[in-house]
Amino acid sequence: MPFSVSWHTLLEHLDELPADATLITPLSHSRIHITDIQEHRIIIQFDESNEKRPLQREQFETLYHQIQTAHDGFDLDRLPPDADPYPAVLSVHPRFEIDEDAGVIAETDGPTTTQLANTAHEPDIDDDDRTEPDGLDIYSDALLLIDALERHDVTDLPELETTTLVNLYTLLSDVQRDANDFRQEVADVLLSRLHHDRPVAGQYGSVQRTSRRNRSLKDDEDVLSMLEAEGIDRERVMSVDRQKVDEALGVTTLTESDVYEIDESEYVRKAEVDNDVKESRLQGLKDRLAASEETEAEELQQEIEELEERIDDLTSFRAGTEVQG
Repeated sequence: MPFSVSWHTLLEHLDELPADATLITPLSHSRIHITDIQEHRIIIQFDESNEKRPLQREQFETLYHQIQTAHDGFDLDRLPPDADPYPAVLSVHPRFEIDEDAGVIAETDGPTTTQLANTAHEPDIDDDDRTEPDGLDIYSDALLLIDALERHDVTDLPELETTTLVNLYTLLSDVQRDANDFRQEVADVLLSRLHHDRPVAGQYGSVQRTSRRNRSLKDDEDVLSMLEAEGIDRERVMSVDRQKVDEALGVTTLTESDVYEIDESEYVRKAEVDNDVKESRLQGLKDRLAASEETEAEELQQEIEELEERIDDLTSFRAGTEVQG
């Protein structure tokens, strides 16, 4: 299909989008929306910064040809910096689709999805759809911690009783451990979806794929032999091994203080957790929340009924006035 035909098809579909339609860019996951559609360019605006930017027709044409000549789709990582709005907008065309898991945009003859924020890529979340996650420790411990924070004035810790401080410390420790474990699980999944060294934005912040180098020495003799071959005496790189020193202390008359500089400090650590008490308290909180939600639902239903009655009365009054006139 000639690009000119595809371009005008894209403009037609963009023109049919609702005025408040929001697109999600595939690399940075920025939210953008169309502010103007012109013959040779499309004007977009970034929701977070309100920055407006023109997307030129010739750049769309370049991307179009790259997609057609690529095998199994055009790799989004090959896009120039700040160019990911182009595939997001092009995905509105019925022949082009973004596969974020594979990190490509491809042409297809079948049904396609777009980068619209109200599609399956980013479903709307309703408070009524919230459910308790099953078997998630951080949810339970966080709920207990929130309850403790609400029941005590934690802005003045010295005034709190010791048992209260113990409870707070225990719950904070549990939440920290749970959060670290769950954060790593989330990171493992995210890592497979980040295809570029650019921040990916969410509602509460952004993340970025990065890397770190971890080094560990090879076999001691191999390292020492290679260094000696370069004229480095092994004594220059030899160091005291703490594990071997500890083993030596066990068979000598030396004490720990003879070979170590010892600096003692005191700290608090969690000794044990009473899971039965936590579970009992947690169930009580869940029951209380459920009762609260039922009460709120009843109050909301009553307000709706009262509002409907007022509307009926107002409508009836207007009808009567019209007849009298």
